[in-house]
Amino acid sequence: MNEIYLKLLIALCLFLIGLVSTLVSTRITKKYLLKIVSRTQSSTDDFLIKILVETIKPLGLILSISIAWQALEIQGSIDSAFNAFTNFIILILLVRLLNRGLIKIIQSWSEKISDPALGTMLRSISPMIGALIWSIGIVFYLQNMGVQMAALWAILSAGGIGAGLALKEPVQEFFEYITILLDKPFQDGQFIHINGVWAKVERVGVRSTRLRSINGEVIVMSNSTLTNGVISNYAEMKNRRIVHKLGVVYGTSYSIMKTIPSLIEDIVSKTENAIFDRCHFIEFGNSSLDFELVYYIPTNDYLLAMEAQQKINLEIMRKFEEQKIDFAFPTQTINIASSKIPSL
Repeated sequence: MNEIYLKLLIALCLFLIGLVSTLVSTRITKKYLLKIVSRTQSSTDDFLIKILVETIKPLGLILSISIAWQALEIQGSIDSAFNAFTNFIILILLVRLLNRGLIKIIQSWSEKISDPALGTMLRSISPMIGALIWSIGIVFYLQNMGVQMAALWAILSAGGIGAGLALKEPVQEFFEYITILLDKPFQDGQFIHINGVWAKVERVGVRSTRLRSINGEVIVMSNSTLTNGVISNYAEMKNRRIVHKLGVVYGTSYSIMKTIPSLIEDIVSKTENAIFDRCHFIEFGNSSLDFELVYYIPTNDYLLAMEAQQKINLEIMRKFEEQKIDFAFPTQTINIASSKIPSL
């Protein structure tokens, strides 16, 4: 009986020593380390010290209880269950500390990076890093508890192959998402054209990208379709080049034909958001005398470009009407030669 009381006394002393040590170390850490990190402008180190202080108390308490329990020298299934429980709590505290610290550091890096796409990518992989840390921690815990890892690895390998086949497409789409973030063929808010679709990018997702077409409907397109297709990004376009053909009738006189290029140049030059390049009489068509007009619209805004093009087209029609210049349309002239039919 005396031996039992002695063990209880030793266990109680060990527990009190551990508890006092925990409180002292927590106070020292909070007082001195917070004073050191308060001199820096970054809030990341303040957060790391804060979560460290929050972890020391429960971790020290669990370790004190575990050491006191070992002093009792209790054997059997109760001891194994208690050790498994305390080890599991320690695992949760350490993994939680590491997880929160790494995620905070990654978020801090993403905010400091000037490239928003790379910052978004770093923030998007934070949950994956957290899951990886938990997986490693659980594997170490099982190995420490004496679980036969060879059989577990075999099960995980077989399950991994099946999961890999099942998740082939989602994983592929995730890597295509990373490709879009790094290569930046387009970004949110930009106007693009791909596979006959004219649309504005609303959101780039992990699996698919959400587009808003010019007709107003929402188009959801997989990331692999986007990266494997030919994308025309009009947001990156500084000047829109417009090439336009127009034809006049063959009855138009030489003097009028000679004035048409300068007339059209005057129209384009006076139009807002339009820069004249050239206008030439290029060929004798089947049913028209053809001119080619080239001008630039210095904006990537589609609506502004269409407004400028419409103004130019309407003004050309008005000027041609004033000058009595007729637009050509497809015609055919058939000449029938008369001949005498010989009498029988």
